[in-house]
Parts: sequence; structure tokens; C-alpha cells
Amino acid sequence: MNAVPASQRLLFTTITILYWTSMYVYVPTLSPYLSDRGFSLPFIGIVLGSYGLVQMFVRFPLGILSDRFGKRKPFILLGMLTAGISCLLFLIPGPWIWPLAGRLMAGVCASTWVAFTVLYASYFGTGQTGRAMGNISVMTVSGQMVGMLLSGWLTDGFSPNAPFTLGAVIAIIGLLLAVMLKEPKANQREQPGMSFAMIKNVVRTKTLLQVSLLSILAHGVLFITMFGFTPLKAAEMGADGVKLTLLVFAFMLPHAFASLVTARWFTPRFGYWGTIGAGFFISAVCTASMAFTGSMEMLVITQAINGFAQGLHMPLLLGLAIRDVEHAGRATAMGLYQALYAVGMFSGPFLAGWLNESWGLNSGFLFGSLLGAAAFVLVLVWALRERKPVVKVGGDYAEEAGRS
Repeated sequence: MNAVPASQRLLFTTITILYWTSMYVYVPTLSPYLSDRGFSLPFIGIVLGSYGLVQMFVRFPLGILSDRFGKRKPFILLGMLTAGISCLLFLIPGPWIWPLAGRLMAGVCASTWVAFTVLYASYFGTGQTGRAMGNISVMTVSGQMVGMLLSGWLTDGFSPNAPFTLGAVIAIIGLLLAVMLKEPKANQREQPGMSFAMIKNVVRTKTLLQVSLLSILAHGVLFITMFGFTPLKAAEMGADGVKLTLLVFAFMLPHAFASLVTARWFTPRFGYWGTIGAGFFISAVCTASMAFTGSMEMLVITQAINGFAQGLHMPLLLGLAIRDVEHAGRATAMGLYQALYAVGMFSGPFLAGWLNESWGLNSGFLFGSLLGAAAFVLVLVWALRERKPVVKVGGDYAEEAGRS
């Protein structure tokens, strides 16, 4: 692996944070914003879920194209461009088509995340995938947190349209910076592009399929709760922009902390399955408790614990998705993984929206809790089937496929 200059790593980090900030600067106020415009809960669920629907069909082909051409930068540029377009579409006055189109374009933007993750993984040596994904998860959460913390303040201090305007500006800045990004020479394609046989081998990777299923359930929970209907529940409790900001901070800060320390602290002690299982169990309990929460204070507490719990399993699932795949096929593997977990991003809020319309807002949180519980059961079953001794190498735990 060629050494990557510190300036390029800093540039990549900055672009990544801007990328996520531009996409999430309006997320906390999106469901209240749509509700204030008179849209029904099922339609709000469709808009929220459309973000994942696009990714189901776009991420995998983008991953294959990235491996085919051996390039990541063009897709990063595409991501910043579509982030700005997404925000601008929300600013167009008129009927339901524009917010739906804006969220669909955000799905295209998020689909380019395949290139970000694979490029950053190429900065690290063999056996350091977990560390790389832990680092990039912190960048992700940092960008999301900055955007979501700004959201309520912008809405209260300026107008409901202010988050979308700032999101477009941030995306343009990120696009200009991304032009200066350079790919490591080792990352350039030195062999023919992906063949159908190689794609077939990638999609049959056992670990990839396992963590993809878990990630479908994980993202279903996430997009039902903090990135879905939790802000609407807070708004029904009378939360203003400041309180929404507090709610976001309560979720995102523990989430970022857990993402940072999981690979260093928890995985060496409890293994992959143990850490992932604990995250799902705690998340399921917290999500269920939201249905019985009657005060803003308790809602904040549940989000803080839920944020930490989801930070335990998210970066590990991301790292495991490409750990057992050759470098030439990693964008394909990541594209498949992210396309599959987009099923959860779509189906979670979509189904919760219909449940909420029929049985009230809390029914969606109970549904989210069932998703978390199902994931915990799967982890438990797989851990018992595949339990093997942990291998230590030079004081560090090796990243082996059979690690429990």
C-alpha cells in the first residue's frame, strides 16, 4: 500500500463530513415540516422511505461500475453534486412531487457512499479494515450530528426552508473540494474490470450476506426512530427547535463515541458477534420503551442509550461486509451490502408510517423494537453455530472470518 499524504486524508475527512452534513441538515425537521404542510402520515412514511428505495436499485450497480473502472473519485463528485440538487428540490414550492423528488435525489446521493468507504479502506493495510470502518463511521456520525444540530436552530432562527438552503451551500463547497481529491496509485485498476464470475463469487460471500441481513434490520430501526418518527414524537410533546437539537445531540454524541471505541475496546473483549448482539438487544429495548415514554426528558434518555447501542453494531457490520472480499471486488461487495440495507431504510419507515396512521405513533416504535429483537436472535444463532477460538497475533486480535 502506498503511503497516503496527511493532507489527502484531511481533505477526504473534510469532504466526508460535508457530504453527510449536507444530507442530514434537514432530517430532524423533515417529518414535522411535511406534517405542517398538511401531508398524511402514510405519505410522510413514503417520503422517508423513498431515500432507501432508490439505494436498493442504485448502490449495487454503482459498486460494480466503480470496480469496473477502478475509480472512486468520479462517484464522490457525483455524490456531492446530487446532495446539492436534493436540497434545492425541497425549496421548490408546490405539490407533493417536489419533496418526494428531493428525497429520491438524496437516495442517489447516499448511493455514492460506496465509493467513499472503499477509497478510505484503501488508505489502510491488510487486516485494518475494522479500524478504517471505525474511523469513517466517526466521520459519518460527525457530519450527521453537525447537520442535525444546525437543523432546529436554522428553522427557529430563520425559516423552515433555511436547512435546505444551507445544505445546498455545503454540498457546493464539498464538490469544489472533491475536485482536489487524489486516489492512491495502488487503488487504480491494474487488471481487467469485474467479470460476471467475480461478481458471482462476491455475492456468495457468507459473511457479506449475514451482515447485510442484519444491516437491513438495523437500518429499519434507525430510520423508524431518530432518522424517522422520533422528531415527530418530540414535536407532539411540544418540542421546539432547541429541544429537537438537544434530542439529536443526545443520540448522535453517544453514537459517535461508540463508533470510535467499538473496534478498540469492545470487539477485542467480546468478539464481533458478542458486540453486535449486545447492540441489537439494547437498541430493541430502548426502541420499545419509546412507546411508553410520556416526557421529553425520558425521550432524550432513551435516545442517548439507543444512539450508543447502534454505534456498537453499525461500524462492525460495515467492516465485515468487505473483510472477506478481495480488493478488486470491494466496491461491488460494498454496493451489494449498502443496496440490501437500503431495504430497511425504505421498508422500516414505510411500514411504520402505515402502522402509525392506523394505531398511533407509538405502534411504529414497537415495530422497530421487533426488528431489533429479530436481529438479536439471528446473531445469537450464528454465534452459536460459528463459535471458534479467538486468534491473537502480536497482542491484537486477528480479523478472521470465524471470529465470535
